[in-house]
Amino acid sequence: MRAPIGFRISNRRKSLGISQAALARLAGISPSYLNLIENNKRDVGGILLQRIAQQLRIELSDLTGDDEQKLLQDLEEAYADPVVESLRFQPEERRHLVAQYPASAAAIARLHRAYTGAVANADTYADRLRSDPLLSQLLHQILSGITAVRSSAEILEDVPDLDDAERKRFVDAIGREARALSDVARSLIGQFESSSKVMGKASALREIDDLIIEQENYFPMLEAVAADLRRELESEGAFGPALFVETLERRFGVTTRIGGDSGVTEFPGQYRFDASARVMWFQGSTTLATRQFQLARLLGELSAADVLRETLDAAMLTRPTTRRLAARALGSYLAGAIVFPYGAFHEAAETLAYDIDQLRQTFNGSFEQVAHRLVSLRKPGQEGVPFGFLRSDPAGRLTKHFPLPGLLLPNSGHACPLWPIYSAFRHPETLQRQVVQFTDRSRYLFLARSLQRRAGAFQEPATHISIMLACDVLHADRTVYARGLDLADQSADLPVGPTCRLCTRKSCPARQEEMLTPGEQRSATRQPLIPQEFGLGDSG
Repeated sequence: MRAPIGFRISNRRKSLGISQAALARLAGISPSYLNLIENNKRDVGGILLQRIAQQLRIELSDLTGDDEQKLLQDLEEAYADPVVESLRFQPEERRHLVAQYPASAAAIARLHRAYTGAVANADTYADRLRSDPLLSQLLHQILSGITAVRSSAEILEDVPDLDDAERKRFVDAIGREARALSDVARSLIGQFESSSKVMGKASALREIDDLIIEQENYFPMLEAVAADLRRELESEGAFGPALFVETLERRFGVTTRIGGDSGVTEFPGQYRFDASARVMWFQGSTTLATRQFQLARLLGELSAADVLRETLDAAMLTRPTTRRLAARALGSYLAGAIVFPYGAFHEAAETLAYDIDQLRQTFNGSFEQVAHRLVSLRKPGQEGVPFGFLRSDPAGRLTKHFPLPGLLLPNSGHACPLWPIYSAFRHPETLQRQVVQFTDRSRYLFLARSLQRRAGAFQEPATHISIMLACDVLHADRTVYARGLDLADQSADLPVGPTCRLCTRKSCPARQEEMLTPGEQRSATRQPLIPQEFGLGDSG
């Protein structure tokens, strides 16, 4: 559901007392074309939308209605829940609710989020009880212990002529079994707490989404700290990994070690910081871009611990898991701001029309690092193209994302199988671009590329990931990736959805899950071949 940008332009123009002809002249377009825009008969975006917003003295987000778009998406998900899908909602009910009663709409969205979190926890406990062999064994041990305690207690109660030695033997047995029961019960509780933490991660990601959207993925305090650190580093030598290694050792006593044994057998990864030994270890196969970025991240976290803590405290995060994940995200943000300084990077991005490969060469970064930084170019008055970001593994599972208001990017599980983030795996190291169209007529430019991470040894399998950037097609003309595309021709758009569960395209051949459409009958995707009311072998 796209926000009515044209109506917002018209209302703002009238409130300022500017005539249609005057605004058209200031924006460099004809009055007739502006009239079509204001009546929502022409899409407007990119450089033209920026010019109009500048002449109307208004922020782009106020014109595009990003907050309303995010709330509409949350309601779409809530109304598609199986619990309420049978209710016959009116086609424009969600849109009217957001427009007329935004607080009530937000309340529904928050309640649905709390409900889905509670259901996820309950399902996890039920699944663990049914299928986890460890929990089954612990429960069996508890039952066996209770039986042993009860047996000994019954003997003490029912046999009056026990001598002192025998009585002491049964009392000691009860004590031993009771202590064993206590240990088993603690293990059982620990398993439940561990399971709860795992499932709490999904809710934690939603909280981080809210933090990113609230800040528009721009954190001025971290940008200021990064700018100061960058200036200090450049005053001491040539910017690069070697300077980071020297600075970390001189300021914080951190030794950097490349190659050899990490000292950790459980998920060593490509790098690891041992805080107790003050050692930063890198796998020998890591690239210079990875080393530079992670060294910048470590220097930033050590130098600006107070600022990071203040930012986390201000975010009002509700659970330890959320705070841990948010701290990791902010550390990466700080590293990106150090390696890719805002002013220089924004100027280069605009000059190079957001060509990621050229930006990689200019700033000695990786494709993923540059894509991350493009997402954070949201400084008021110096905004870049608004991008959303997704990362996937070869199994299709989404492992990282940065939301874009107006576009529903799943934060876990799988996205629409038609998105180029998946087809990119079939074309290694080649950028895929596609203009897509959702059922609400919103259109986006999707850019995706698969990347191979270096193996650390001969026997290690090469790992692959796929990175996708997404921007509203209204901004596509500001990028090099729109060249050669006829953005006005919607016949070439690829029809897609967010996920199969939330997509309303009934005829999509790529559908993998049942469609949950509020107020309509169930999809026939998984129906039996023979209608249910007929029984095989029935006579007559």
